[in-house]
Amino acid sequence: MLEISDLSVAYGGLHALNGVSLTVNKGQFVTVVGPNGAGKSTLFKTISGIVPSLGGTIRFEGADLLTLPADRRAHLGIAHVPEGRQVFRTLTVRENLEMGAYTASGTQWRHTLERIHTLFPILAERAGQLAGTLSGGEQQMLAIGRGLASAPRLLMLDEPSMGLAPAVTDTIFERISQVHREDGLTILLVEQRVAEALELSDHGYVLETGRIVLDGPYQTLLADDRVRRSYLGIGDG
Repeated sequence: MLEISDLSVAYGGLHALNGVSLTVNKGQFVTVVGPNGAGKSTLFKTISGIVPSLGGTIRFEGADLLTLPADRRAHLGIAHVPEGRQVFRTLTVRENLEMGAYTASGTQWRHTLERIHTLFPILAERAGQLAGTLSGGEQQMLAIGRGLASAPRLLMLDEPSMGLAPAVTDTIFERISQVHREDGLTILLVEQRVAEALELSDHGYVLETGRIVLDGPYQTLLADDRVRRSYLGIGDG
């Protein structure tokens, strides 16, 4: 579904991504992990068309994304839930969801809204409430709901656990996993909670200083000494 080959991105002459290649197959749950500043968010912004590339290719279901503006990429079925939630604070919960549904048909939107409310009942309860008055966890649920509102073919989630209490994060991860299991939605996740993120995924990539340094299925990555030492705090002794 998504094929990235030798992708490079630079800011002010400094490489944020350097020769990154990864693949996400239809129906897969793929996770990208790595430290702060590794280039994870830059990767997502480049896929979405927010940040230009310096070189390489990005293809989505055969389409060359680097030749398309950001809005056309959304119409192809790519939904990007950004880091930090970024809900429209002065709009209601329902209006935020409607903003996400601009690429969906009326019939599709009604079905999708019902699904969003099933996943996150609080969004139905707070439909008329301003998004800026929600708690951090509720705003994250709204951000994910807004991403789902377009009935995407690929859902990209950037650090959904950021700034949330562990119990709330567990709920968020369970709902993400539920969408993948029950709806077969293809998911690309960027996350710093490495163990939990990799456990959800079919395949994971480790991104450090703009380069993919390791990839493989969940069990392979969790068994790797480098991952265990650097990200799980295991094996130092």
